[in-house]
Amino acid sequence: MLGAALIAALLAWPAAAAVPVGGVQVVRAYPHDPGAFTEGLFYLKGELFESTGMPGQSNVRRVRLADGAVLQLAPIAPNLFGEGIVNWGDEIVSLTWQNHIGFRWDRKTLTQKKTFSYPGEGWALTQDGKHLIMSDGTASLRVLDPLTFKELKRIPVTADGRPVDQLNELEWVKGEILANIWQTKRIARIDPATGHVKGWIDLFALPETQGGGNPDAVANGIAYDREHDRLFVTGKYWPHLYEVKLTPPARTAP
Repeated sequence: MLGAALIAALLAWPAAAAVPVGGVQVVRAYPHDPGAFTEGLFYLKGELFESTGMPGQSNVRRVRLADGAVLQLAPIAPNLFGEGIVNWGDEIVSLTWQNHIGFRWDRKTLTQKKTFSYPGEGWALTQDGKHLIMSDGTASLRVLDPLTFKELKRIPVTADGRPVDQLNELEWVKGEILANIWQTKRIARIDPATGHVKGWIDLFALPETQGGGNPDAVANGIAYDREHDRLFVTGKYWPHLYEVKLTPPARTAP
């Protein structure tokens, strides 16, 4: 169910033209595991890493971009619900949803090295080179010390002056935080300094967003190849991962 704050924001969009709405153009479609309940995604040095959720199905995996093959997989305990991941140094940091448990994995071997705890829910992670940034389903993003996971501050996220919650999978792209809005076709482009949504990215051009299938198969998963300036998006149970280019706003409200 959508949060009250997000519903209010959705209802307000036609009347408030402040936040521009752009789209995407598909550059290339790659195969993606249709059994993956995608929770986290990132691309680093030619490799794609993904985390999946659901009790008994949660894992962290290394994926070959070209054909979607799972090259390496590390399961998470079957009683836990895996969530987002991010790279930090030679490690991968991962979250669980309502279990208050996080993990640190060796990025080369996917061996679990350490566990840590945190309050509240864990949804997604990204990083800006200095800090980790975490979503927890609320209208605020947590800025964290990457070594201790201590919370340093929060970034309240707003669009047209209204809080935006259901912030899910995150990716740092060219000084902005991109965030899937859970159960929608939209990605928010968030200014990390102010928390203001600078623009919306509508994924309506992607076939999997057209509905008619599994209601859980929502857009979720953003990865950025900094070396080659490539943006990738996918979703839970999607059979494709897409390289996309952003298209400019054709209108200021949907």
